[in-house]
Amino acid sequence: MVLNYIWIAFFVIAFVVGLVKLLFTGDVAVFGNMMNGAFDMAKLGFELSLGLTGVMTLWLGLMKVAEKGGMVAILSKLVRPLFSRLFPELPKEHPVHGSIMMNIAANMLGLDNAATPLGLKAMKELHELNSNKEVASNSQIMFMVLNASGLTIIPISIMVYRTQLGAANPSDVFIPILIATFCSTFAGIIAVSFVQKINLFNKVIFAYLGIFTILVSIIIWYFSTISAQKVNEISTISANLIIFGIIISFIILALIKKINVYDSFIDGAKEGFGVAIKIIPYLVAILVGIGVFRESGAMDYFVNSIGKLFTLLGANTDFVQSLPVAIMKPLSGSGARGLMIDSMNTYGVDSFVGRLSCMFQGASDTTFYIVAVYFGSVGVKNTRHAISCALIADFVGLITAIFLAYLFFH
Repeated sequence: MVLNYIWIAFFVIAFVVGLVKLLFTGDVAVFGNMMNGAFDMAKLGFELSLGLTGVMTLWLGLMKVAEKGGMVAILSKLVRPLFSRLFPELPKEHPVHGSIMMNIAANMLGLDNAATPLGLKAMKELHELNSNKEVASNSQIMFMVLNASGLTIIPISIMVYRTQLGAANPSDVFIPILIATFCSTFAGIIAVSFVQKINLFNKVIFAYLGIFTILVSIIIWYFSTISAQKVNEISTISANLIIFGIIISFIILALIKKINVYDSFIDGAKEGFGVAIKIIPYLVAILVGIGVFRESGAMDYFVNSIGKLFTLLGANTDFVQSLPVAIMKPLSGSGARGLMIDSMNTYGVDSFVGRLSCMFQGASDTTFYIVAVYFGSVGVKNTRHAISCALIADFVGLITAIFLAYLFFH
């Protein structure tokens, strides 16, 4: 229902802004640009969905091997004490615990191509436990918000872009991004827990989150002591080594249990194409709305209005030029990436605006894309409090990024 209103708002606001521009500025091209934006985004949505097919086929096949070989069961046992409290609706022995853990691990390592199919696999398993197939369950909402909060330990792609554009120290945004995305994820967990009445002060939850906080702090400390080149080398090698090691462990465990690895892979891989095709209408719908909204100029007006508001309040407005990235990130990952690169090119890769744009890009994830893809893949129509909680996480990540940018770079 919330997504329905947001989608309608994109078109209504875009139409009003376009009409005002046509009548008062004589911009005869505005509606043509909006239509071109709609068609371009529809094409992009279709291409993204088809692009997922091969990757999903690979990872759903590997997950089937992991499930039959027992790796999913092992992962389920490791995280069961925490997940049984964050996801109280889930049966304690259900393999979905392992699927959720695999997805979160892939996200933390910045492995987007692996994270999406693993996430869709987990969402499908969660949906099988959902009694009302058109309404998102509490567990599905918690899982979606964890994804939308975008917790990434190593923002490899951002550091690569900064390197390519000639940054003096490409990894100088690493620690601020890690802190911002960490705060975003915690805010998401707190928001969902508040609505669903989950006790975060439970000693088991507190212990898990405390240990995780310590580990993140150690990673932050370690990467702050080495050079930018070493950060890029270690993060890239470790991410690829870990993910390939996981694949090998799937196969070895399956061989030990005398499972036919090839046939198991094929059984799981067959699901990939069907899921990718099912996503297409949901993804095209949300991207078309975003495209029309952006091409109408509504987003530019929104950003400029924020700048004027802070100017009237007497506040420093250096951060305003980076806001298009922050606003675009929940709507479109590729759009936010393009705006981030444009900011670094326009203002300088090591400028305050350039660095803050990178921090916005890394602080959260593409909420509306994730909602469209994850819930669309299982046919959920009523997302309940999922979007509002995810946007709270995004907002906290945004505010934290601004604060850290002034602290580190201003």
